[in-house]
Amino acid sequence: MSQELEARLDAIESRFAIDALIANYAEAFDTMNVELLATLWHPDSRLLLGANGNSEGLDEILAQARVNMKRMPHMHHWMANAIITLDGDNGHGLVAADCLFYDVEKGPLQVSGQYKDIYQRRDGRWAFQQRIFEMHFATPLQNWAPIMGKERFGRPI
Repeated sequence: MSQELEARLDAIESRFAIDALIANYAEAFDTMNVELLATLWHPDSRLLLGANGNSEGLDEILAQARVNMKRMPHMHHWMANAIITLDGDNGHGLVAADCLFYDVEKGPLQVSGQYKDIYQRRDGRWAFQQRIFEMHFATPLQNWAPIMGKERFGRPI
């Protein structure tokens, strides 16, 4: 196989791996799966969520995630418009996010913003090195309550 073809194939495989990171981040928070979340980071990674906590290192990321999951037991992240650039074992991304949260103190919220990501491949594995959330807005969803489905936000089914 030519070097050019190998480089193109590596870029495609890398992009799929990074797309999976982004999707699994949403899945981990939405399903409260700390074990899955742990697989998405390098040990020295950073997750900077501003008002929802800033964390340095995998242990802090997971500890803050547990706090957020307890405070917001219902989360739904939609990630879109991922703009990814790759340079060998390093990558950068901008990822739009639209989220619905049920905050136990504030009630239902819609949050919109953008993640600014740094990805690194180490020992053949892509993971987040840094993820910064820049919030565009958060707004309460007054009188918003599910009328069907498995999530009832503390209301009887």
